[in-house]
Amino acid sequence: MDAQSEKVLAQLIRNTRIASLGTWRDDYPQVSMVAYIYAEDFSAFHIFVSRLAQHTVDMEKYNRVSLHICETDDGREDPQTLARVSIRGKAENIQIGEPGYTPLKEQYLARFPESERLFSLSDFSFWRITPRGGRYVAGFAKAFNITADSLVNVSSR
Repeated sequence: MDAQSEKVLAQLIRNTRIASLGTWRDDYPQVSMVAYIYAEDFSAFHIFVSRLAQHTVDMEKYNRVSLHICETDDGREDPQTLARVSIRGKAENIQIGEPGYTPLKEQYLARFPESERLFSLSDFSFWRITPRGGRYVAGFAKAFNITADSLVNVSSR
């Protein structure tokens, strides 16, 4: 992957606040929208979701998921040139009080200050998504397979 494509990927991950979360439901893929935060080195992504949501029930049953992060549609003639990344990974629930929970909460509130009320609801919790691989499309004819290591490398851009 060239340096400019790496820079675009890092900016995409940092500047986008929502992603599509792909889970497995009743033998079919299910996609929903989630807000996310990321580890500085892109080694993990975190979502804060209700256990009452279908995607959470799905993750409890089958912890293999995908996150799809896409550049915002700006009305260009060819939307297929928008940058996007699909990240396959493993989802793990993080309980209140576990090591690292408080910094995640602080990071989440810094990015989504209006979500503070959600932390008073007992059905919400963090889930860590640890990347295993994926696919990054930087624009027309610029597609790259990515690994967990390549995401870490891109984080320095």
